[in-house]
Amino acid sequence: MHKTSGLAELVCSNSLRSNELDRAAGLLKEEMRLLDSLVMRAAEESAIPAGTALAVDRLLFSRRVEEMLTSFAGLEIIRKEVKAIPREGLVIVASGPLTSDSLSRSLSEMTGHDYLYFYDAISPVVEADSIDLSKVFGASRYGAGEGNYLNCPLTREEYETFYRALLEAKEVPLRSFEDARYFEGCLPIEVMARRGVQTLLYGPMKPVGLTDPRTGKRPFAVVQLRQENREATLYNLVGFQTKLTWPEQRRIFRMIPGMEKAEFARYGSIHRNTFLNAPALLNSNLQLHGFENVFIAGQISGVEGYIESTAMGLAAGIFAARLLQGLWSVPPPRETAVGSLIHHITSTDVKIFQPMNVNFGLFPPLDKKVRRKDRGRFYAERALEAIRKWKEDA
Repeated sequence: MHKTSGLAELVCSNSLRSNELDRAAGLLKEEMRLLDSLVMRAAEESAIPAGTALAVDRLLFSRRVEEMLTSFAGLEIIRKEVKAIPREGLVIVASGPLTSDSLSRSLSEMTGHDYLYFYDAISPVVEADSIDLSKVFGASRYGAGEGNYLNCPLTREEYETFYRALLEAKEVPLRSFEDARYFEGCLPIEVMARRGVQTLLYGPMKPVGLTDPRTGKRPFAVVQLRQENREATLYNLVGFQTKLTWPEQRRIFRMIPGMEKAEFARYGSIHRNTFLNAPALLNSNLQLHGFENVFIAGQISGVEGYIESTAMGLAAGIFAARLLQGLWSVPPPRETAVGSLIHHITSTDVKIFQPMNVNFGLFPPLDKKVRRKDRGRFYAERALEAIRKWKEDA
């Protein structure tokens, strides 16, 4: 999946999701800023327009992370595969969705548990100058942001034709060692289509909050394109992760208005995602049971998403630093986004555990009743107060 030699290469999407504090993803990023996250600093220095979301130029982001790391005195970067986890010394395992078989075996030997896995998909990227701008319009849903998304509107007839093509499309067959267990928050577009003709209209092709300026009306369906790099030469098909064959992606996605002559810089694909059954294996400081020197971070810890994986790395780093100083750590309170994620991966029933993006459903309920549209703000105010206090007391 990785195409460059740079550190922190983003391979799925270049978006770190919402920047708004009343959204769980935006709150998590703000907490990470308060905890002086290196990754958040790199993201902000390589940010590109994306409405109310935080999106980055992939190459600039990777380069900035590497520059920051190499500037630390006494830190050595060794570009070499780690096949086994050291049993001595302080270790942070910050592996991702493609953890190697050898490292997975090492973890399995240490824990005595089988690891779990599912499949995650990535969306296609098209060249900007191959998009027919006369057929699309720039806007963000409900007028949020500066209209940084390109929107391809579809009529009912165009949508139904596109939908039928998805149902009949050829997919890349699974390999002999693969078992398709998809993460509900990142289903392939063709899998969603098989759930019913209306499913896409309530998912990635929902037209709500958008008005086509040429007609003054809401389209029947919409495909959104998100800027992929700072130069705006590439655009990502939002929510169009897929396992369709490359010829089928060309054929079917070119049926989208404005995409008739689209040139694909990257086709969608699907990949295995390895993660631990964390509630059975980790304590609240992200240490492996029976191995106090080993901390687990990254996506293998059982979270889902870039910022969630980064947040677990940040927490593991803080916990490990305190251990080196002979200090015990108390995790951030559950009222915080970081704390709610840690609680999820360490306290959920092991029989039903599933990786999770940050969301307010993981937080303790508010102590007073507020209007639904105001809940995010109240969650955020409570969380930021709690994370500041935790930081002061740590």
